[in-house]
Amino acid sequence: MHRLYFISVLIKGVDGFLETLGGFLFLMMSRATLKGLIIGLTQHELLEDPDDWIANSLRQAFGHLSRGEKLFGGIYLLTHGLIKVLLVVGLLRDKLWAFPTSLAFLGMFIGYQVYRLCSHFSLGLLLLTVFDVGVVFLIWREYKYDGQ
Repeated sequence: MHRLYFISVLIKGVDGFLETLGGFLFLMMSRATLKGLIIGLTQHELLEDPDDWIANSLRQAFGHLSRGEKLFGGIYLLTHGLIKVLLVVGLLRDKLWAFPTSLAFLGMFIGYQVYRLCSHFSLGLLLLTVFDVGVVFLIWREYKYDGQ
């Protein structure tokens, strides 16, 4: 179980790093550059499957991205990613403050994800929520085990 905890926390750390990097890039790139990047990244997939839902959704979302949405998205990704990285570093160093703080933040994220699932179902979000619930269990178990 400890190995599973370690692996799941590492996954959260990599995710946090990628979110931080994405948020930084999101804030630094112009809307036109972001749109061009998405077109370039989805072009091959759409040549193979013109009905690809993910590629078409990305193109549509970035095609109509306002300045406010870009700013909000960048700040959200940056702060969300930095919080994850900070908490993962604390967890991997067995810092006691990181366990309840991680449980609280993950609990808030899970609550928001459940709210989003109720208003707009998404299989990806459901899988992320299930993964996050598993990570909460593993963090709680590790905290309980380390505390004894």
